[in-house]
Amino acid sequence: MPQAPPATYPEAYRFNVTAYRQLAEAGILEFDLRMELIRGTILEMSPIGTKHQACLARLTQTFVKALSNRAIVWPQNAIELDDRSQPQPDLVLLKPRDDFYRDRYPRPGDVLLVVEVADSTVQFDRDVKGPLYALAGLVEMWLVDLTRSCVEIYRDPSTAGYQTKQTLQAGDTLTPLAFPNCQLLAAEVVLASLES
Repeated sequence: MPQAPPATYPEAYRFNVTAYRQLAEAGILEFDLRMELIRGTILEMSPIGTKHQACLARLTQTFVKALSNRAIVWPQNAIELDDRSQPQPDLVLLKPRDDFYRDRYPRPGDVLLVVEVADSTVQFDRDVKGPLYALAGLVEMWLVDLTRSCVEIYRDPSTAGYQTKQTLQAGDTLTPLAFPNCQLLAAEVVLASLES
């Protein structure tokens, strides 16, 4: 009896960052939608709730005060990881540049810390974006988990993902690898989500 031919499926079109930017510049992607390019796929980002906003505002303010001119605080702006990924993390600490990255998107070598604030997207940030950041060689990722009021610290990137994970609660102290003198209480990070 003859075997049926294997099922074939249409191949999904995968965008590169150049095509993705051209779609945005041509107005094909809606301006008010929050989108990011992850491994060649354009994804609409989840809406941001008030707890998320408050946490991000507090983190941004804390880093601006603590780091002054030692880093560029880059909230909710895109970074270019490779030819197929241009995510939009909640907050990034970048190496200082006089032009503030006016002529290009920050790349992995520019990133000192990447932070994702999550409630409904915890699994996606942990299981998809975390390994993507590790593969790109980003030295440190913080995942602020608003559902559990904790901060997960990921370090030691490799092609298999981050090799070190530490979960900190409200009473613990956070210290970015790039700034050992910059200490934050985890409560300062998650407090905004607890107060609302």
